[in-house]
Amino acid sequence: MNNQRRQVLKGAGAAGALGVAMAAGLLKPSAVFAAEWNKAAFESKALADVLKAVGGAGAADSAQITVKAPDIAENGAVVPVEVTSALPGTESITIIGEKNGFPLVAQFDLMNGAQGFVSTRIKLGTTSNVRAMVKAGGKMYTAAKEVKVTIGGCGG
Repeated sequence: MNNQRRQVLKGAGAAGALGVAMAAGLLKPSAVFAAEWNKAAFESKALADVLKAVGGAGAADSAQITVKAPDIAENGAVVPVEVTSALPGTESITIIGEKNGFPLVAQFDLMNGAQGFVSTRIKLGTTSNVRAMVKAGGKMYTAAKEVKVTIGGCGG
C-alpha cells in the first residue's frame, strides 16, 4: 500500500477527531494555547521592572540552579541556553538577558512535577548576564552566567 496515502488518511482522521472534540466543547482553544501571559513583564524595558513583574525582586541566589551557556557567543542572534533546577517543587523558570532592549526572554511554567529543565536559544544584543529566575515552593531563586557577545543579535 502507498505510504503517502496512509499518512494522508491518518492526518485526516486526526483532524476529524479534533474537530469533533472542539464541536462537542471537550477541547477549548484556551486550553490549547497559553491562557495567561505576563504582558507587563514582557513589555518592560528596564531590568528592575521585569524583576518586579515576575516576582523576582529580592530573589535568593541558589547553587541548585545551573545556567549553561557559552562563555563567548560569536553571534548574539543564536545563543544556546540550558537552565537546570535541582530545587524541589520547581514551578517555573524565567530567562532574562539583563542588557537586552526587552530583558525578559522567556518564561516557562512547569506543571505536575515536571523536571526543572529547559533548553532554548535566545538573542543577546550585547555582552551581559543571562539570569535564570526559578520559582520553587512559592519562593524565588536566581542564578546567572555572563555571556560575552562578539556580534549583537538584537539589531547590533
